[in-house]
Amino acid sequence: MATKMQVSLTVNGEEHDILAEPRELLIHVLRERLNLTGPHIGCETSHCGACTVDMNGKSVKACTILAVQAQGAQITTIEGLGSPDALHVLQRTFREHHGLQCGYCTPGMITRAHGLLIENPSPTEEEVRFGIAGNLCRCTGYQNIVKAILAAAAEMNAKEAAE
Repeated sequence: MATKMQVSLTVNGEEHDILAEPRELLIHVLRERLNLTGPHIGCETSHCGACTVDMNGKSVKACTILAVQAQGAQITTIEGLGSPDALHVLQRTFREHHGLQCGYCTPGMITRAHGLLIENPSPTEEEVRFGIAGNLCRCTGYQNIVKAILAAAAEMNAKEAAE
């Protein structure tokens, strides 16, 4: 039996102290220990992006990060972006522009889109496509996902300009 290690991390603004095995993946801690089931387990090889979360301001694939590597990290999952009663602008524009079908990739796609818009608040269509290239969708064909991200960017920029 492997020795467990103390890991402290902040997830969606809430501090957590857990004991994790050195080989335990962050995605399993999020889903199984913290009951945050928004990030999905897809390929477990970092190809699909269904497990994408924000860690210290960067989009990461939680299936390839060990929990011990997240020591002291600030993590945001889809649950930290909005709620059913107060959707984040990206969640709303994905719904309005039909940027989802089966929904399996959606939490990772929205979380990555959020990171993309922080990195580049006014992306072009080409920059959006490049920015989400690490997140696969097998249902939509991406056109409506791109429209949703561009609509969210325009709305966020208009709101910022009005303030």
